[in-house]
Amino acid sequence: MKLGDISVSYVELMVRAVTHLGADPRPILQQFQLDATRLSSSDARISIPRFMRLGHAFIQQTQSPGLGLLMGRLTSPTHLGLAGLLSMSSLTVKDAAKALADYEILSSFNARGRSSFSLESGAGVCQFYSVSPYNDYNHFVVDSVLAGWMTLLYWVSGRDDIIKRVEFEFPAPSYSDQYAQYFSCEVQFASARNALLLHDWALPLLSLHRCAATHQALKLLADRERERVRHGLSFAELVARALSPLLNGHTPTLDLVAQRMNQAPWTLRRRLNDEGVSFQQVLNDTRRDLAISYVRETTLTLGEIAYLLGFGSTTAFQRAFKRWLGLAPGQYRLQYQAQQKPPAAASYNSTASS
Repeated sequence: MKLGDISVSYVELMVRAVTHLGADPRPILQQFQLDATRLSSSDARISIPRFMRLGHAFIQQTQSPGLGLLMGRLTSPTHLGLAGLLSMSSLTVKDAAKALADYEILSSFNARGRSSFSLESGAGVCQFYSVSPYNDYNHFVVDSVLAGWMTLLYWVSGRDDIIKRVEFEFPAPSYSDQYAQYFSCEVQFASARNALLLHDWALPLLSLHRCAATHQALKLLADRERERVRHGLSFAELVARALSPLLNGHTPTLDLVAQRMNQAPWTLRRRLNDEGVSFQQVLNDTRRDLAISYVRETTLTLGEIAYLLGFGSTTAFQRAFKRWLGLAPGQYRLQYQAQQKPPAAASYNSTASS
């Protein structure tokens, strides 16, 4: 299982922000092998780790750690694909916020979690899945998503006072003074989640851009696409997607995964048996595939990876990894990095594009 991927439309948004800052994005795009043809392809995707390295390279180029906040301000419905267009044409602010979460999978998939919309004491909560642990490579991702949602919801409502608070899981970063320039509400760091909280009175507000006929046509198309994505997966793959966000710090049980999938435990077990696999096999394979991705594509420590995969200790993770691949994870990472090392004349960013 890969860590996830997203539409290249998010790269286009990043390029717009870099250009807005007066920098030339073309050299870095070339290093990451992202040409105009690929960026204009409706089906092109980029892995999440590669997207994070691309963003970090642009942040270094522009010396702008708040790049994600600018990306959020420049976000338009088209950058979010069908989810954005559905949000734009929705009847109310609540419908618009819900569409952003419900149809996110059409342009963005993260193996570790997904966005959601819920009600909390009457207020609306738009929550972005966790990408922790946080570092210089992923702060901008959370910034861009929450600021982008805010931009769209302000545009839908025609008001800039509908959001009560924005919450970030990570502690206040070095550029925390910039958040006041982008959010006209309370900003809370070191929170338990990444989320926008909408005032209860804002949810029934009518969208300035509502269009029932267009919305219905778009919803039919989006629902077909969402089902196509789901039907292209085996049941074992669906189970893997359900259990992977539950790995943090512990090993999810079959009963817990069944509850998450709205299935009876015996039904989940039977359907897996019909495909010739057991729940334990799916769990082990998911851990193995995620472990390979984490070791190869991130700078996370082995302790952090062990926690993210639900191992009780770093030692237990190292033993499992060596059993899977015949190498200790540290050795595997060094070996992989050596294979990816560019010629002496190439730059660090060329390494990141591989």
